[in-house]
Amino acid sequence: MKRKMIQADTPDIGTLKINLTSAVTSYPISDARILLSYTGVPENTLEELTTDSLGQSETLSLETPPLEYSLDVNSDQQPYSEYTIQVTAPGYFPVTISGIEILPETAAIQNVVLRPMDSSSNPDFVYSIPAHTLYGYYPPKIAEDEIKPVDETGEIVLSRVVIPEYIVVHDGSPRDNTAQNHYVKYKDYIKNVASSEIYATWPQNTIRANVLAIMSFTLNRVYTEWYRNQGYDFTITSSTAFDHKWIPNRNIFEPISQVVDELFSNYLSRPNVRQPILTQYCDGRRVQCPNWMTQWGSKSLGDQGYSAIEILRYYYGDDMYINTAQEISGIPASWPGYTLDIGSSGDKVRQMQEQLNVIAGAYPLIPKISADGIYGPATAEAVRVFQSVFGLPETGTVDYRTWYKISEIYVGVSRIAELS
Repeated sequence: MKRKMIQADTPDIGTLKINLTSAVTSYPISDARILLSYTGVPENTLEELTTDSLGQSETLSLETPPLEYSLDVNSDQQPYSEYTIQVTAPGYFPVTISGIEILPETAAIQNVVLRPMDSSSNPDFVYSIPAHTLYGYYPPKIAEDEIKPVDETGEIVLSRVVIPEYIVVHDGSPRDNTAQNHYVKYKDYIKNVASSEIYATWPQNTIRANVLAIMSFTLNRVYTEWYRNQGYDFTITSSTAFDHKWIPNRNIFEPISQVVDELFSNYLSRPNVRQPILTQYCDGRRVQCPNWMTQWGSKSLGDQGYSAIEILRYYYGDDMYINTAQEISGIPASWPGYTLDIGSSGDKVRQMQEQLNVIAGAYPLIPKISADGIYGPATAEAVRVFQSVFGLPETGTVDYRTWYKISEIYVGVSRIAELS
């Protein structure tokens, strides 16, 4: 289909892949129909797509503004193009998402969860992604102490840092009683926030530094039960004045997703402080914040070759270091601490094989294998296919990222993590 240029100044290309799953089973939805258009011109269909047996669309190449718009702190030009999708599938309520952001030379992922139809309701699932925080105008962060007092009875409810499976996000400011609460998987929340607050075109170490800051801030809210100790029934808000910008059903970016999958059990610490540090930051362009990291400043340091911890120490001081939580909620078992490969054997291999077989029930492209605890060629091939399906490097070996992705998908399709 020949495209009509609706959005001006779009000489570069980014990509978009759409993944559909059922809200009830977490299984992929095949044969769904997706109409893609420019946001604001929904009647001008650019592409009509059908999802495959994995619930995935083909990867689309889409026009974007020039790459330099997202790299230049002084640019006032919108650095991403915006697209709209309309999704329909037999037996499911339709979903429309507008404002999907496509950055140049970057892979965007749009995950869509469809709800089965029932006769008792007819909800309108229409979502609009607002402007990126570095491009739009949002309230700056209200300063807080980076370490919360621990001498008040009942303030700290956890004895150690735990990576939660879910957090409850209040989609508004804390006192907005009309705002909805959302149960969100922790990793999905971090990917959403980072995709909303930094550009995925930035250096990888800049992305790492910002993701670590976002995770540490979030885990401080979890550890201190900050809002629940004030009488609220949520973990964190979507208000930039109080927390970070989280946007329901927004697309995420592959470079950010990869970093979160690698670092999700980490947080930032100072010596002799048990709680994760509340690492606040600002954009460094419209808002300045002495003693906090600035996002554009972290991009500049990344350009100069600084590592993630060097970027963080540049802003927060030399006594900041990266820590690792010893407990991760919602997984059957932790990573064994080494990569599983051909020749590996034992309970960890058997457990992984059993989980892959359950996943294969939802994703038939993945071959079922004998759960004998021996990592042979058949297991390596099943792992390789799993990695292909879920966008991981196709090594056929189970490293940290692959182990936890298998755990995550297994929990979803086996309904272990179902919320009542």
